[in-house]
Amino acid sequence: MNQQEPPVTRLFSHLEFDGHKFQHQPGSVVGNTALIMGTTIGAGILGLPALTLTSGILPSTTLLIAVWLYSLISGLLIAEVTLNIMRIEGISHLGLLALIEKILGKVGVGIAGIAYMFNHYALLVAYMTEGGEVLTTTFNQVWKLQNISHQWVGTISFFLIFGSLMYWGKDRLVEKLNGIFIIVLLIAFFCLLLLGGRQFQSSQFLVQNWQAVGSSIAVMYVAMFFHSIVPFVVTQLEGDVPKIRQSIIIGSVIPLFMFLAWNAVILGCMTPDILQQNIGNERGLNPLHILRTGQAGEWFAVLLSIFSEFAIITSFIGITYGLADFFRDISVITKSEISRLPLYSLVLLPPLSLGTFNPTIFFHALEYTGAFSVSILGGIMPALMSWKQSQTPEFSNGNYQTLVPGGKITLIFIIVGALFLICRQILAIYEFS
Repeated sequence: MNQQEPPVTRLFSHLEFDGHKFQHQPGSVVGNTALIMGTTIGAGILGLPALTLTSGILPSTTLLIAVWLYSLISGLLIAEVTLNIMRIEGISHLGLLALIEKILGKVGVGIAGIAYMFNHYALLVAYMTEGGEVLTTTFNQVWKLQNISHQWVGTISFFLIFGSLMYWGKDRLVEKLNGIFIIVLLIAFFCLLLLGGRQFQSSQFLVQNWQAVGSSIAVMYVAMFFHSIVPFVVTQLEGDVPKIRQSIIIGSVIPLFMFLAWNAVILGCMTPDILQQNIGNERGLNPLHILRTGQAGEWFAVLLSIFSEFAIITSFIGITYGLADFFRDISVITKSEISRLPLYSLVLLPPLSLGTFNPTIFFHALEYTGAFSVSILGGIMPALMSWKQSQTPEFSNGNYQTLVPGGKITLIFIIVGALFLICRQILAIYEFS
């Protein structure tokens, strides 16, 4: 008796003609899980320790898990609306902005486009300034020099090195280098965990300031943002719901464990002696800046500098390509061609200018993009799209594919969470001014 074949769960098939016949070329769960991981693990991780130091390991761990759960739900909502558009309209690929335009119209995509552009520019400012700071700190230590007084020197140096790579380098070269950078990043990360685990002070678990934990929520949301890649994952996995759900859950939970381990190790290495030595530091109590000076050991400082710089570089490459593609899409819509020099000038010069005039803007840039851009793109928009899509006649009579339980209660929770973050940041700006 023939063995029964498993049911087909995909919506369509990727076919490739090899000269003789068509071959099925399905996307793999492993590959798309890695894609989500790579998108999630970025320079946002570098902003965590400075903001979680005052709250402590246990409060920040609790909040990180809560932010991950929120991000997971909103990511699944994007997959949900993408699947339903594919099922009804027979479209095999849509980007996030195209998806928003199709469901929420011109106004929705206009707001999303502004949020998308602000997100990318803010992150580029953050990467140039912090990447430049790591470069100058490393240069000073290697050559035993006094600290470079002008912090903008590092920002410009980072731009000249890696901005030139993006402009002059061929895509294939940049792709190969990025792969090498990621390998170096992962090796440095796991070596940091091993070395830091030996110096970990268990007494740091006693530091628990639950009132201070809220100040880190915006940067945590930036660190957990992978939503722009979700429609691509849905396409790669041919609309196969079990595979999509598996890729998104695993692809986001692995970075969560990395963030939890990283946060615990860095805070655990900030012993009372180190904290006492750096009270009154004009640059503030930033654990990464302090530990990179060798106060927890020279090897730890070297590994931390390597990890920090390569985390920034890999994120810088992805964000630069993303913003360049955004402006290319606009040029296609407006039917005005844009050559390489004006394109990369438009992408890189505005953040360079802002970063040069304000080299200490790293944390503000992360907080603003988390509160305003990511909360819109990864919170409000997915919930509104799901709400509106489920009300359309095409999806009546149980024809709506759901990936997230809870119905409108879940959607209200997502929207309220995003609005809370936006209002909190506005109040913080008002109080600061």
